[in-house]
Amino acid sequence: MRIAIVHEWLESYAGSERVLEQMLLAFPEADLFALCDVLPEGERGFLQGRRPRVSFIQHLPFARRRFRHYLQLMPIAIEQFDLSGYDVVLSSSHAVAKGVITGPGQRHVSYIHSPMRYAWDLQAQYLREAGLERGLASLYTRWLLHRLRLWDHASAARPDVLVANSRWVAERIRKCWGRQAAVLHPPVAVDAFPLWREKEDYFLTASRLVPYKRVELIAEAFAGLPHLRLLIVGDGPQMARVAAAAAGAPNITLLGRVAQPDLVRLMQRARAFVYAAEEDFGIVMAEAQAAGTPVIAYARGGAADIVRDGETGILFPEQSVASLRAALARFSGFDPEACRANAQRFGEARFRAALRELVSG
Repeated sequence: MRIAIVHEWLESYAGSERVLEQMLLAFPEADLFALCDVLPEGERGFLQGRRPRVSFIQHLPFARRRFRHYLQLMPIAIEQFDLSGYDVVLSSSHAVAKGVITGPGQRHVSYIHSPMRYAWDLQAQYLREAGLERGLASLYTRWLLHRLRLWDHASAARPDVLVANSRWVAERIRKCWGRQAAVLHPPVAVDAFPLWREKEDYFLTASRLVPYKRVELIAEAFAGLPHLRLLIVGDGPQMARVAAAAAGAPNITLLGRVAQPDLVRLMQRARAFVYAAEEDFGIVMAEAQAAGTPVIAYARGGAADIVRDGETGILFPEQSVASLRAALARFSGFDPEACRANAQRFGEARFRAALRELVSG
């Protein structure tokens, strides 16, 4: 059985690349395709020596640094891959990979990280954050996103099987594309976050500091609770805003970026991990659970799949300071063993076995 794996682009070893890594481990004989490959040599280990077949976007001017500027060409580029010699096509899609063209007798299974968020329900937020609410550039971008929505909806009919990474994404697929999707949670490196039973007197949050992560909301909530200590790990364009929310609060410490071993140690020893973003899944919350650490998280999105409310953490209903503070007031700790057992549901071996079953039909 010849298998092709299709990924959007290879830029860094991040969330979707961890999924790709497990796909390659599950199907070591598969060939790999990607729109473009700009991975640094030091981050290529997860490809296990493969060099993907790339599209024409790889060779366009400035593509190594600005390939996203060719978004309008990506639907065309993904359709140019000749996959006719494969029995099975497995795509990993958060933009256009699901749109590859297959024929009768070929099985196409598409793992969906999310429909194009910026083209669907988060369009207004995307335009606002990009400063594109008015003017000719806004008009062009809105037209482009409209065209992408039409293609995105039409190409969603191509895969034989859609697999969502959470119930939240499965619901978005139903709303955007009118299709049902199986749910297979992303793989989590559970063993990389060993169980730690002895907790210290601090709360932790860790993420890239970008607007939708709402780290400033967490900082503001803790700034009014001086008896609770908060450590913030991460960096990004929202650093100044987060620092302003934490200004004058001696119970809040901004650590910036930390090395992975230090993050694991901080996660293991925290009283709880706090998260206020609406995520499609949110692997970092599952990693905290693996370390035996309870999670206090906003209830929308993937958090509802990860945290067992009242057993391994607390889900708060509103993305607001008052709602988070109410959750903190209810928090008294949870059994680290229960948190660890909960995280085992997301292990890498489980993911690979379930993926093989889906591909085999």
